[in-house]
Amino acid sequence: MRLFRTILTLGALTLSALAQDGKEKHAYQSDVARLRKIVINSLYSHRDVFLRELISNANDALEKLRLTSLTEPEVLTGAEHMNISIKALRDEDGTGRIVITDTGIGMTAEELTNNLGTLAKSGTSEFLSQAESDTAGNGNLIGAFGLGFYSSFLVADRVQVASLAAKSSQNPHPVQYVFSSGADENSFEIYPDPRGNSLGRGTEITLFVKEDANEYLVEKTIKDLVNKHSSFSTSFPIYFLAHRVKMEPVEPVVEEAVEEEKEPDAAAETPKDELDEEEAVVEDVTEETEEKKLKEPEMKHVTYEEWEQLNSQPPLWMRDPKTVTDEEYENFYQATYKDYQKPLAWYHFAGDSGSGVSFRALIYIPSSIEDSYWQNPLQSTTKDIRLMVKRVFITSDLGEDTLPKWANWVKVVVDADDLPLNVSRETLQSNAFLKQLRGIVLKRLLQLLTRIMEEDPEKWAKIQEVYGNVFKLGAVEDTKNRDKLVSLVRFSTNQRNSTSLDEYLENKKKGQSQIFYLADMGKLPADLAKSVFIEKLHARGYEVLLLGDPLDEVFITNVRRWKKIGFQDVAKAGLKFGDEEMSPEEEKEEQAALTEKFKPLIEWLRKEVRDKGAARDVVISNRLVTSSCAIVADEHGYTANLEKLISSSHAQVNHKHMWEFAKKQKVLEINPRSPLIEGLLRRIEQLPAEDEEQDVEAEDELREVVTVLVDGALVRSGFSVTDSNEFFTRVDRILRRSLGVSEHAPTDTTVKPAPPVDPELPPDADVPEEDEFAASGHGRISWDVEEIDDLGNVVQQVPVDHKAHDEL
Repeated sequence: MRLFRTILTLGALTLSALAQDGKEKHAYQSDVARLRKIVINSLYSHRDVFLRELISNANDALEKLRLTSLTEPEVLTGAEHMNISIKALRDEDGTGRIVITDTGIGMTAEELTNNLGTLAKSGTSEFLSQAESDTAGNGNLIGAFGLGFYSSFLVADRVQVASLAAKSSQNPHPVQYVFSSGADENSFEIYPDPRGNSLGRGTEITLFVKEDANEYLVEKTIKDLVNKHSSFSTSFPIYFLAHRVKMEPVEPVVEEAVEEEKEPDAAAETPKDELDEEEAVVEDVTEETEEKKLKEPEMKHVTYEEWEQLNSQPPLWMRDPKTVTDEEYENFYQATYKDYQKPLAWYHFAGDSGSGVSFRALIYIPSSIEDSYWQNPLQSTTKDIRLMVKRVFITSDLGEDTLPKWANWVKVVVDADDLPLNVSRETLQSNAFLKQLRGIVLKRLLQLLTRIMEEDPEKWAKIQEVYGNVFKLGAVEDTKNRDKLVSLVRFSTNQRNSTSLDEYLENKKKGQSQIFYLADMGKLPADLAKSVFIEKLHARGYEVLLLGDPLDEVFITNVRRWKKIGFQDVAKAGLKFGDEEMSPEEEKEEQAALTEKFKPLIEWLRKEVRDKGAARDVVISNRLVTSSCAIVADEHGYTANLEKLISSSHAQVNHKHMWEFAKKQKVLEINPRSPLIEGLLRRIEQLPAEDEEQDVEAEDELREVVTVLVDGALVRSGFSVTDSNEFFTRVDRILRRSLGVSEHAPTDTTVKPAPPVDPELPPDADVPEEDEFAASGHGRISWDVEEIDDLGNVVQQVPVDHKAHDEL
């Protein structure tokens, strides 16, 4: 290892110190000097791009060699393989070098001078004037000017380029030359390489890294840069010289044996033929001998070097989708987006933006959404769209044209054949393609989801599990694609586990003009199905959407109607089934008779609930079957679920008066067929008239029963009771009565008193506490591990001899 570095160091010294003869010093053209200044100081916004630019140049050299070999096969001689290699070398004094080598077409001394030392392009001065005046970074610099090489000076204070042109009919005996220049120098040198034709063919760029750029000598940094910018920019392999560590046994030190004179052993003097054939030779095995046999060999760390290919994943989007297997798609996704899970689905297509830009794209639907998606509801930036131009990564930031929040989880690779780039190739110019790209991705994503919904029910169920709420969010925020997103949304109902709104309308009853739904945030569909609000709807065979997610109420509020049919919250007053006009006159007369019959109870209850603020009115219910009563929201009031949503968002703080008014807009509905309600009516009718002596005790007892009944209706309907302490005190009294315990029997309230007041504080109370982990630089981590079976169930801790298996 040390020898290898010494050779490389000597090679670098040879380039700079051993070739004094034959050096030609050239002054940069004034335009080039100005250009290098622009590149180093203002053209690029990130130094990271230097590696992308140099790899792109290397790819061009290799591609030029490949095309030239079609007519001149002899250019392929000199180097066996066509590839790009990268090495990061650290010297003992702390400095370092990055060496990038390609086996491409190479350059002669004249080409080194023309390509790296001059600008052979008309209009250079005009370009420089425009570049220097573009201080605002408005992105008006046009074209690819071949300036990638000068990005080397972003991280290096000196660059040496050794190049050997390919053998050809015009250059049968090529010579390896070196180009050398510093970042602050106004001249460059060209001279024959003192090492001779060591490259075989191609170009070697050595960057002498600046002190403030030593981070680029780290292996992980280089790998990350190649993976981000250049993993698909070339079809030629990119190799990196990686340093590995392995364990090897320590070789024992061989010492010269010292023979000691010993008395000859008696047994040794016995001739072999005189030993008894049946007598076994027994060797005593001591503990020391046994320990030597069991003792593991001593190990040591050994560092070695190994070439690692960084672009092993081919650009799948460039291939015909019919030739790509599912395994290739999955491997590409996992390698590109560093996701250990396989994608749920993908869409591989090619197209034209309509503005003359042709492209190929690959869309992936991940198998899960990151937790941060819901934790940051206002963040809608997209970081997983990899926009490329001719397989070179350009950006993941679409700026104002980013995808909406509902779709910013999608993983996309878009490779355009050509786009107008800024000269730095870091950003696009103002271009209509970005706006079109947003629409293209959304359109294809919706097509993919619709196809899965229609053709693959099993996969669609998995997508619903992960993205069900995302589709609801999309229907709320993306009005342009609302209809398509609403068709993807699924709900549980009292009749089936999953249904779309279209399927619901196919199942609606004759005369039904509304979509019935019940929303209660956090409740399971099985619990909502037992609600008092849908008793009669369920008994009559009507289907009701059961909404338990926080987004459901927001979804209904924004969509409002579907196929011109509105939504009806069954927790609100004014429930209509749709067949009231077809009901016989006898049913209407019966309803009127019931209202007249229960008029004394209704008036008495109305006074009680208004005094307590529980409801504003009492009516005969047409929705209850078995329950005695229920509290429903008025048409202009808040349901229990809406109250929860508003309370959690603190919106009531700015609209306090409206909040208080809407909270009181509740109606108590009573079931005239309930024995409990009939019993209350009888008790009310038995109370003395106003002109008679009042039975205070009977009224108080009846009032307490009604209060418990109303509070119970509030809780069952999802609302909170007006006074929870009073509610549980009343329940306590009723329980005492039922158990024969005196209502006035006191509870032993004896408790141990607190110690005396002690205002004295510790002497170091004002000294900030020191974090032991921050002080030591060490942290602490712990975790629990459970054994699970093949079905994912936790294996109980049982004796080992009772286990059927114990793989762990």
